[in-house]
Amino acid sequence: MTDILMPALSPTMEEGILAKWHVKVGDTVAAGDVIAEIETDKATMEVEAVDEGTVEAILVEAGTEGVKVNTPIARLSGDAAAPAPKAAPAAAEAPKAAEAPKAAAPVPVAAAPVASGARVAASPLARRLAEINKLDLKAIPGSGPHGRVIKRDIEAALAGGTGKAAPAASAPTAEPRKVQSLEQMGIPAGSYDLVPLNNMRKVIARRLTESFRDIPHFPLTVDIELDNLLAARTKINTALESQGVKVSVNDIVIRAVALALKQVPEANASFTPEGIALHHNADVAMAVAIDGGLITPIIRKAETKSLSQIAKETKDLAARARDMKLKPEEFQGGTFSVSNLGMFGIKQFASIINEPQGCILSVGAGEQRPVVKNGQLAVATVMTVTLTCDHRVVDGSIGAKYITALKNLLEDPIKMLA
Repeated sequence: MTDILMPALSPTMEEGILAKWHVKVGDTVAAGDVIAEIETDKATMEVEAVDEGTVEAILVEAGTEGVKVNTPIARLSGDAAAPAPKAAPAAAEAPKAAEAPKAAAPVPVAAAPVASGARVAASPLARRLAEINKLDLKAIPGSGPHGRVIKRDIEAALAGGTGKAAPAASAPTAEPRKVQSLEQMGIPAGSYDLVPLNNMRKVIARRLTESFRDIPHFPLTVDIELDNLLAARTKINTALESQGVKVSVNDIVIRAVALALKQVPEANASFTPEGIALHHNADVAMAVAIDGGLITPIIRKAETKSLSQIAKETKDLAARARDMKLKPEEFQGGTFSVSNLGMFGIKQFASIINEPQGCILSVGAGEQRPVVKNGQLAVATVMTVTLTCDHRVVDGSIGAKYITALKNLLEDPIKMLA
């Protein structure tokens, strides 16, 4: 009795979807036969039988999701072995397959050396596993029909440490990068002052390194005309003057960000191992530079708040952030971040995603630029923004849809009152 296990089709695969069975109970299979199809996050791949026998039971039905690697998915009985494949002419003297004990793996047929450049007979799965594990198929004897290399042969090569591909002469083996001191890199001792890392810098260094390294991210950039927004801001601040409230461009950006997230809720998302979390509220974090680092206080439920409320909160949070008086719940979490370097004259930049958030918006300086309107050259106040997206949750089409919604709100701020 042999269990067929859910295979790991890549080094990082932990589970998959059993998409389709190519066999049913009672069918006879031989080693190397394609018996099922497994769907991963990127592709559908074939599963081959490792042993011969009769399908006694299907343990996982077709269409089942979240099947963990190494979970039994079917069971073979060895009582009715598959017919032995016809021997290749060059192997006429080899022992008959029926003479070998059924519990033992088939004895590989001795094959002539594979000529350089010749294609090795191997199953698609065996080729993928050999490529993943950097094995040379030419150095692995095949136990499948006609000496075909199958999955079992790859596993045997890995267990025995054989079949490793020789490194190319022109590509020396890569070694782990060694961190060198400044002196080793040619900067003399005594020519600099060393400021020890505080805890905040250590955390920032670790988290942003992990984010940039581990999150598949991409930027989307658009130019936004601000003349309507600036005119509206002047009127808003005149109306709020008696309340002592002054709305900044960044406050308007935060409200627009939140409203755009309500229009495109797929962009208000986080990646988790269990699935994509779609957030109910737009909790917008704003990057604030402080002594020794950076912190991101959060405007909770920003989509429900007026511009005057947002202006009051951003001013209060930024002041208490610089005084190191924020409570943990005021800067931990958030569903989306905004980083604005426009006040420093930065025209365009792309920020690193603040995990577990799915996006971060980088806001550049507003400046007068030449633009074409109705075929005529004109001057407009233009601001460049870049949306950095976590591709695991926000793909190109969602990101483009979101940044278009944001552009429409900022260029026509009357829409924010709807």
